[in-house]
Amino acid sequence: MNPYNAPLAEMRFLLEKVFDAPKTWSEMPAMAESVDMDTAVAILDEADKISRELIHPINRSGDEQGVRHEADRVITPDGYKAVYDQYAEGGWVGLCGDPEFGGMGMPKMLGVLVDEMAYSACNAFTLYGSLTAGAALAIHAHGSDEIKEQYLPMMYSGEWAGAMDMTEPQAGSDLRNIRTKAVPNEDGSYKITGSKIFITGGDHDLTENVIHLVLAKLPNTSGISLFLVPKIKVNADNSLGEANGVTVGSIEHKMGLKGSATCVMNFDDAEGYLIGRPNRGLVCMFTMMNYERLAIGIQGLGTSQAAYQMAADYAKERVQGVAAGGSPTGASSDPILVHGDVRRMLLTIRALTEAGRALSVYTGQQLDLAKYSQDADVKSKASRYMGLLTPVSKAFLSDRGLDAAIMAQQVFGGHGYIRETGIEQLVRDTRIAQIYEGTNGIQAIDFLGRKVTGDNVAALSEFVAEQVANINGYSHVSDADKTKVLALLEQLLEVAKQVNENKLSQPALINACAVDYLDAFGYSLYGCFWLAMTDAAHDHEDDSFKQQKAYLSRFYFDKLITKADYHLSQVSKGDASIMQMDASLF
Repeated sequence: MNPYNAPLAEMRFLLEKVFDAPKTWSEMPAMAESVDMDTAVAILDEADKISRELIHPINRSGDEQGVRHEADRVITPDGYKAVYDQYAEGGWVGLCGDPEFGGMGMPKMLGVLVDEMAYSACNAFTLYGSLTAGAALAIHAHGSDEIKEQYLPMMYSGEWAGAMDMTEPQAGSDLRNIRTKAVPNEDGSYKITGSKIFITGGDHDLTENVIHLVLAKLPNTSGISLFLVPKIKVNADNSLGEANGVTVGSIEHKMGLKGSATCVMNFDDAEGYLIGRPNRGLVCMFTMMNYERLAIGIQGLGTSQAAYQMAADYAKERVQGVAAGGSPTGASSDPILVHGDVRRMLLTIRALTEAGRALSVYTGQQLDLAKYSQDADVKSKASRYMGLLTPVSKAFLSDRGLDAAIMAQQVFGGHGYIRETGIEQLVRDTRIAQIYEGTNGIQAIDFLGRKVTGDNVAALSEFVAEQVANINGYSHVSDADKTKVLALLEQLLEVAKQVNENKLSQPALINACAVDYLDAFGYSLYGCFWLAMTDAAHDHEDDSFKQQKAYLSRFYFDKLITKADYHLSQVSKGDASIMQMDASLF
């Protein structure tokens, strides 16, 4: 089994030196009394221990065994239940949950790093807790006081799990066509009837109850409403009652994530409770979906880190060929790390992973400011930035996560294609991250169509102006690198304005060019983060850490940031060559 060790020094560097988390926390009363840097370091240390010693050991065996559906039970792989019980007992499910309902109340910019470790250790296992945390967030934001008091403590404690039930066979990304019905009962509850597919964590044996958030339609309406539907009915004293008409039709047989139960769920007159206002279910569900979108981006990031560690270790051990110009040691064969192409792949993975981690922490910081800041202007701006960053975090991090897994597999050569080395599992497990919670194409369309041009480029202009001000304040980075990133930011605005001007006369333009624009933004933003990290590393006390940052920054600006130019050029080409060919010719 390949070991996993969290990059704790890198995580602390980002929190303390790059994004000044202690200052952010001290300025928010809700955070000031509960977290400081010492607390954060202690939590990261413990999360690293749990990821290494508890979660990672069940990764391979869970993939080999998978989940089973027997009669009315879904059984997780051996070891999952025992690990989950310890994980929940430690409070990790409710790490960022409201302390009023039993959560730990930690900031999201710390939570994203804990999530990354768990995803690096085992994608499939980590999804169970992630879905519960997301469901609890939606309930907290939109549920009645009675529902919050009854359900949130049990979910934050990990005693009950959560699931998100949206997709139906005929209604995937277009939820207008869902058929699940909700009929009012005299007592204010509803009877929920219908079937859902692709429900991650829809049922399992890790908890005694699963709390479903189900999208359904009320009678004589075309709108969609959101309902809380427990698998087992809950009595007034929170004891569990009788079965609630929630059953598993089958489990999906998947390419990867075999330890994660993805279920077909059937609801037969199941008792449910309205969350939020009637016909406003999507608004409520998007509270959870946006949380999950960031979480799935971090799934890609966690995969990137795990893939890098496995490939780098292998490259230092695997002897094959001789270095160009002759072996530095005079040996007949050298470790493959001496070869330029292997180094190219490893450096690419690492440069993108470290910038991706910066994106996750920065996005978490904006979430914290939007939620906890006492300054109305700061709160409003952070919300606008979250609109921009959520689709980018989901799509760009998960796209690069698959890229990293494939490059790492390539470093292993033929050994990467067989199961024994374990790297092929990462490829299979992370492939879904580009698909679920809205495919990455849909994320890109949301980004360019709603978040960038929806307000006539106002939020993007504000965001770019802030990045420009940050860059101009750096004193320990290359002027050439600064100039390159500044020019890209200007181009991003120019191209966005061009799309905005032409979106009505060319209705297919945004759909056809959105992925390229999101990728251009991602590579440009990573350039901003590499400048920030390089500047912050200048005074780092560890010379080795400083050298690594300098080498990786140089590689990013020499080899990777030019991808932004390419993607912007593709947007500028428009949609004509994409849309002209008649459908009959495909």
